[in-house]
Amino acid sequence: MNPAVQLHEIGQSLWLDNITRGLLASGTFAHYIATLSVTGLTSNPTIFDKALSGSADYDEQILQLLAQGIEPEPLFFELAIEDLSKAAGLLRPIWDATEGVDGWVSLEVSPKLAHDTATTIDMAKALHAQAATPNLFIKIPGTPEGIPAIEEAIFAGVPVNVTLLFSREHYLAAAAAYLRGLERRKEEGLDLNVGSVASLFVSRWDGAVMDQVTDDMRGQLGVGIAKRTYAAYQSVLASDRWKALAAAGANPQRLLWASTGTKDPALPDTFYIEALAAPQTVNTMPEGTLKAFGDHGTVGDLLPPDGGDAAELLALFMADGVDLDALAAKLQADGAASFVASWDELISTIESKSSDLAKA
Repeated sequence: MNPAVQLHEIGQSLWLDNITRGLLASGTFAHYIATLSVTGLTSNPTIFDKALSGSADYDEQILQLLAQGIEPEPLFFELAIEDLSKAAGLLRPIWDATEGVDGWVSLEVSPKLAHDTATTIDMAKALHAQAATPNLFIKIPGTPEGIPAIEEAIFAGVPVNVTLLFSREHYLAAAAAYLRGLERRKEEGLDLNVGSVASLFVSRWDGAVMDQVTDDMRGQLGVGIAKRTYAAYQSVLASDRWKALAAAGANPQRLLWASTGTKDPALPDTFYIEALAAPQTVNTMPEGTLKAFGDHGTVGDLLPPDGGDAAELLALFMADGVDLDALAAKLQADGAASFVASWDELISTIESKSSDLAKA
């Protein structure tokens, strides 16, 4: 049994953080599902930008959409929904078999809306309706302005992948929004099977302190934050509030480890996958990390439900002057700004490619 299958067997879902039309058409994604137990897929503007700029696979559809007079942003969503719908179709048997717990793909609202609650809600509803795909999450950032949008989206029956979470406190705010949305649906007598994941970004913590830690502490800040958040996740699942919703038919909002590709060359390429093995969670990873783990990864100790040595680990960083709350806020703000920059690059790529195709 390869390590990826082992990880799946202990109850963690492996999702691929990548999508291209070629990945789908070549059968590669289907191969990952069959051999590496991949049960979901995530995407972001940077991923789509690389897919569009590095391939002619989208040219025919772009020309068709240009002929209809469609502007760059809605044109992108047409392209993305085409790809994600195909990926969702491959994952649909998993979604059906798990009754909506697993088998998801994700599509992001415009990152420019990270601080605009009302427009985020409107776009989330519109994209969900446009995709008409039951196993497609709409990604909404867990910024202060995004939290009420998450609640409203869940109440409206829109499945949500909460992005840009960097701390236990960020996670708990997202979890509370999910619970409120479901509780409102329960009061209205609506179906409670509205899926969600809460995505905690891990490696960016270590990237922020890479130049100021000793070799033995490399990677440990992100792991410590993840362990502390996992303990909070377990507390939510053990709460009477959640149990009442589960008894009424709700699925848990699973904790998802994001940003798990190793950026520090001093760390193994499978570091975050091995460090964050835990049941009832998701780990979404770049294609290279997925293949590396399937090839030479190992499944060792699982995360302890109580967070284990998280407090001791984090205390070491605080003693060295790391302000965890301030850094979490900075990472979230920087992440939102980075997503906007990636979005602008993506739209620029579409405009450039559209212009070139129209001239040709």
